[in-house]
Amino acid sequence: MLLQVFLLTFIIGAGASACPLTTGNVYSNMSAAQQRQMGILVHESWLVISNTSMNHRGNYTCQSSRNHSSQSLFTLTVYNVSEDKYNYPKTCYKDHSFSLSCPEVNIPSEDIVNITVTDLKWYKDGLPLNPYFQRVKEEDAGVYTCNRTYLYSGQTYFKTFVVPLTVQADTPPIYATISSPKDNQVFSVELGTTVVIDCVADSDSLEDLLFWMRGTTFVEENSSFPVFYNVTRDEKQMKASLVFSNLSVDDLSENYTCKLDSDNQPSISVTIFLTQKAYTSSLTLTLCIISIVVAMTATIVVYLQFEIEIKLFLRDTLSCRSISSDEKIYDAFLMCYKCDTDEGLHEADRKLLENTLEEKFGYTLCLYERDVLPGEAAAEAVLACIEQSRTVILVPTSQYPGPESSLLSAIHAALVEKQTRLIFINTKHTETQKSGSFPEALQLLCELAESVTWKGRPPSSSFWKKLRYHLPAPEKVKPIRLFLKKDQYENLC
Repeated sequence: MLLQVFLLTFIIGAGASACPLTTGNVYSNMSAAQQRQMGILVHESWLVISNTSMNHRGNYTCQSSRNHSSQSLFTLTVYNVSEDKYNYPKTCYKDHSFSLSCPEVNIPSEDIVNITVTDLKWYKDGLPLNPYFQRVKEEDAGVYTCNRTYLYSGQTYFKTFVVPLTVQADTPPIYATISSPKDNQVFSVELGTTVVIDCVADSDSLEDLLFWMRGTTFVEENSSFPVFYNVTRDEKQMKASLVFSNLSVDDLSENYTCKLDSDNQPSISVTIFLTQKAYTSSLTLTLCIISIVVAMTATIVVYLQFEIEIKLFLRDTLSCRSISSDEKIYDAFLMCYKCDTDEGLHEADRKLLENTLEEKFGYTLCLYERDVLPGEAAAEAVLACIEQSRTVILVPTSQYPGPESSLLSAIHAALVEKQTRLIFINTKHTETQKSGSFPEALQLLCELAESVTWKGRPPSSSFWKKLRYHLPAPEKVKPIRLFLKKDQYENLC
C-alpha cells in the first residue's frame, strides 16, 4: 500500500484495520519520550507524525497485535511542495448562500490522548475570513486554506488543507429541499418556556448537512447550551430541531437560519423570526368572564326590578301607539263589580280614575253614563262594550249592585272567546277576598285578570304605572254611542 504525504507541519497516518495494531517494531517498542523525540506518536491503529521531514519517508509495516500473520505495508512519500491532486476543491453558485467546510481526512482521532484541537481558521491570500457566505459573489472564487491547530505535549502543531473554490453562474437542479418552516416565517413564542422549532428537509443523501445558524454564527449541537439543535433522519427526510431551553428576550432579537448543505446542489436556507406571544394571564381572563357575568346579572336584575318603568319609558319616549287591525273603538271598558263593604271606589274615585286615564294618558274609555244611550238591554249593551274594547277594567264599588251572576258568566265566556285582556282593580279589602268570598262567576273572572291594587286617594304613582303597564298603548279613535236605559246603567255602574 502506498501512502503519500506532503511536507507539512503536521501529518497523520492511520492503519487500515480497526483492530489494535502494532505499527512497526521500531516505533512500537519506543518509550513515549523517545517517540516525542522522533516527532511521532503511536496510538492503537494510528501513527501520528507531528513534524514531517524527509527523514520520515520510507516503508512502514502495520501488524495486528492479535494476529501476527496479518499485516499491511505502507510507503510514505514526502513532497517539498503541495500538489494540486491533494487539494479539496469546492463548487458554489452565484447569489446563493454557501459555507466552507474543512476536510476531515487524516486528522487525529478524538480518542488519542494529549492531542486537542484548539482552533480552526480560514484564510484567503493570507487574510483570515468567515467561511460562511450569505450571498456568493464572483470575486469570492479563489484558493482558501483551512488551518486546524492542535496542542500536543505543550507544543502547537498545524494541519493545513487547501480548498480551491469555484463560483458558477448557473444553478443546477434542486434535488433536496427544505419543506418546513417557510422562509421569513414568524413564530409566536412565550418567554420563559421551552420552544422547539423543527426544520425538515426532503433528502435521501447521508452526505447532506442540515444545521441552524443564529445570525451569522453556528448553533451548537451541545444540549448543555441554552440554544442548541439536534438532527434526526430517515430514508427520505432529515430534521434539525432548534431548541430553546428557556426562551429569553435576547433570543427574540436574533433571526435564525436553517441551512441545507449538499455536494450535489447549491445550499438552501430559510430564515425565521421570533415574536413574543400576546400574553393574557388566566387571572385577567377570569376577571373578564366574571365582569361579563356580573354585568349580565346586574342587567337582568335591573330589568326585572324596573320592568314596568322601562317599558313605559320606551312607550312614552318613542311615542308608541298601538297599531291594531281589530277595528275596535275603545282602549278600555270600565265596568263595576259589587263590593260587600264600603271599601270600594266611591263616585269621586271613579271620576278620578276615568279622567286621569283619558285626559292625562290619552286612553279612549267606554263609560256607561256617557257612551251607552237608553234603548237596549243591559246584557246586550255590556257584551257590545266588551266586543268594541281592547281591555275590560273591573272596578270595585259599594254603591251599585253590579251585574248579575248570569251576566258575569256571559262576560267570562265573551272574554275567553274574544281573548280580551282583563284588569281587576282591588282595594286593600277586596284583595283579601280572593280566596273564595267572591261569587263563583266573579271568581272565574279574577282568575283571568291582571290585578292592580287601589290604595286610596290620592292613588300612588305605582298604581298608575302598573295599570298602564297592563293596558295596551292608547289608540286614538272616534267613539260612538251605544244604547242603554238609565235604570239599566245604574244596575251596572
